[in-house]
Amino acid sequence: MRTFFGQPWALVHLFGVEMWERFSFYGMQGILLIYLYYSATHGGLGIPQATAAGIVGAYGGAVYLSTIIGAWLADRVLGSERVLFFSAIVIMFGHLALALLPGVVGVGVGLVLIALGSGGLKANATSVVGSLYEPGDPRRDAGFSLFYLGINLGAFFGPLLTGLLQSTIGFHFGFGLAALGMFLGLVQYWFGRRELPAETRRAPDPLPRSRYPLWIGVAAIAVVVIAVLVALRVIRANDLAAIVIWVTVAAAIAYFAVILSSKDITSGDRRRVIGFIPLFIASVAFWSLYQQQFTVLTIYSDQRLDRSVFGWEMPVSWVQSINPVFIIILSGVFAAIWEKLGDRQPATPYKFAAGTAVMGVAFLLFLPFVGGRPNSTPLLALVGIIFVFTVAELLLSPVGLSVTTKLAPAAFQTQMVALFFLSVALGTAISGELSTLYSAQDEGAYFGVLGGIAIVLGVALAAFTPLVKRLIAPVR
Repeated sequence: MRTFFGQPWALVHLFGVEMWERFSFYGMQGILLIYLYYSATHGGLGIPQATAAGIVGAYGGAVYLSTIIGAWLADRVLGSERVLFFSAIVIMFGHLALALLPGVVGVGVGLVLIALGSGGLKANATSVVGSLYEPGDPRRDAGFSLFYLGINLGAFFGPLLTGLLQSTIGFHFGFGLAALGMFLGLVQYWFGRRELPAETRRAPDPLPRSRYPLWIGVAAIAVVVIAVLVALRVIRANDLAAIVIWVTVAAAIAYFAVILSSKDITSGDRRRVIGFIPLFIASVAFWSLYQQQFTVLTIYSDQRLDRSVFGWEMPVSWVQSINPVFIIILSGVFAAIWEKLGDRQPATPYKFAAGTAVMGVAFLLFLPFVGGRPNSTPLLALVGIIFVFTVAELLLSPVGLSVTTKLAPAAFQTQMVALFFLSVALGTAISGELSTLYSAQDEGAYFGVLGGIAIVLGVALAAFTPLVKRLIAPVR
């Protein structure tokens, strides 16, 4: 039987489509913020920096928030594999809108399409990867780490190439390259999708066709209401991050309530879902700092980092490719460590606690460079800080995806993955709101306070880990 680095062969197709999707996603996101706040003379839209950071954070939160829609469509209508495929098409058209439509219109249409498509792809790609393994298969964590490697290969090359085009011939050429990357991912996936498990093409809990008109009507009303609120300026760019935060909080509470009150889960399932709540909170804290790579770290790289390399100035977006390099190097190391340790590896709550605390340490590492001259922070110093970001990420993110599929009740497989992504949505939206508070004058307080809070939360989760372990047993 063919294998892919010791994993099921079907993983290669998911590895490929996710790699190209991340190429387009991170390539676009690497230049998005500076496109929003750069002046028109530099090819940008001239939006105030704080507002631009909030928009990027809100968009990032909306990406993960829309996993609810993708998960619901998979579980009730189309199945995970079909939603994954159609979502990739929507993403491609979103990048084309950014590349071809002018100004704010292109940003609005493009980001909405990419957010909806990415949400559908994220939840379902993860769910389909989980379907490749039988319960108790010791290869699962290693497989998710390998899947994570594909994500980061795309995340490495995307910002490099879109940033190069942006800095030489313009932003819209960078956005166009992102669209091309997603097209290549679709072509690659088309040839291999039939090798995926047949059950991924079926909805596990099909929605009766008699209820289709109701849900189509609900969706249409929601679109009209949002459009009217935007037109009346009730929803404004300055408020987007806060709106996404509150919507995500409401969605998460509702999701936990629906799952916990369902008659389709056992008492053991219910206990494990309750045990997932502390992990959810730790994940929110982690992502609220980590996702500032696309807001505060971009601004920092533009204004505070010395990007001169032998007399040549490196594009701002290239900083986004540093983290994927470390992921590519270390993901295999972490996978090997977990596989080698087997049952002796730290329990999942300890990994979450360590990831959250290490993320706090990464923020504290900015403190020695507070108050320096503009563009004076050494590039090597930022590389070191991003290395710590990466260690924190590998302790929490792939492990979080894996444990979510383990804890998910049978009736809520994809939707439980969406619940994990809601923690990412909430953390990402919070990162956008926090980013509006960042300024070069208050860097010390900003990095010090946020880093300290994350460390305290990590220590608190470690203290409660024995209780969490009992709740999620037999999952570790």
